[in-house]
Amino acid sequence: MSESVTTENLLDNLSTAVVILDGNLIVQYANHAAQGVFERSLNLLIGYSVNQFITSSSLDFDRFQNAMQFGEVYSDSEVTFKFTDGRHTQADVSVTSILENQDKRLLVEIRLVEQQKKISQENHQWAQQQAARELVRGLAHEIKNPLGGIRGAAQLLGKQLPNEELKEFTQVIIEQSDRLTNLVDRLLGPNLRPNFDWHNVHQVLEKVCTLVRLDPSHNISIIRDYDPSIPDVYLDQDMLQQATLNIVRNSVQVLSENPDIIGEINVVTRIERQVIIHGECSPLCVKIQIIDNGPGIPAELKNTLFYPMVTGKKEGSGLGLSISQTLIGHHRGKIEVDSWPGRTEFTLYIPIEKKDPQT
Repeated sequence: MSESVTTENLLDNLSTAVVILDGNLIVQYANHAAQGVFERSLNLLIGYSVNQFITSSSLDFDRFQNAMQFGEVYSDSEVTFKFTDGRHTQADVSVTSILENQDKRLLVEIRLVEQQKKISQENHQWAQQQAARELVRGLAHEIKNPLGGIRGAAQLLGKQLPNEELKEFTQVIIEQSDRLTNLVDRLLGPNLRPNFDWHNVHQVLEKVCTLVRLDPSHNISIIRDYDPSIPDVYLDQDMLQQATLNIVRNSVQVLSENPDIIGEINVVTRIERQVIIHGECSPLCVKIQIIDNGPGIPAELKNTLFYPMVTGKKEGSGLGLSISQTLIGHHRGKIEVDSWPGRTEFTLYIPIEKKDPQT
């Protein structure tokens, strides 16, 4: 194996984003982590100025020229980046002048400062969500058992009552028992066994987009941005459809409650490498982003958004996102959310397994 291939493999397995620029800040190389930061493939980065992907930054790009000209090492901490697609993040940045084939280059290292904090917070929230879900499931079972007895007793009593006016009261008991049973069933979540097979994730997302577009109650635009290179994924079509549909419908409801906003929902798919999911690293994942331009999630709901019965909508049940998290959990994946006024991103990660040639 040649030295260049070994070096490239080494760089591609770093968690630190590495970008090599020329004197005009044109990208000459970007490792996998850098492609993840910019959310663009290598082909869409090489040959373009780094400023084409960043709308604003607290980074002093004039220092880059000094680093190039005088060989200085320039570093800055907690730099804020805002990208052209609306994302924003914070990172520590180091810039070093290097010599490559007699040409001066800039080696830029980008370390996302939120990454470790985010992983720790995610593990803590996941444990809390699991505990809350188990508590609710236990209560749901305790509630469901006597409901059947109450309903049956009301039915028997209704048959013994002499007139229809009194039977109305037993009918109310039966109807309310059925309503509570339905709520409890939703709290318990999906009880069907997953039906996994190899599927194209875009076929599932197209069904979701079609269902939302056919809804006459809104005029919100659905914009699709798919990566056609994503391979088939081992998944349950119905579960993934339900999980994504719950999130998209949430976005539709929020945007519908804010008629002053020209509502847009973007459905984006990409490949993501080296994703930490509940403490384990998945080498390759499909990343599904559902992005809306609504008012954002209230700060007091962010940490408990996936808990059962937690909702920010006026008539919401607070079960849709909890169920979505459970469904994606069946795929050994996770859902993340990032939100600020004008943009809310739900990101679904599902590990991509190697397909057995015989299947």
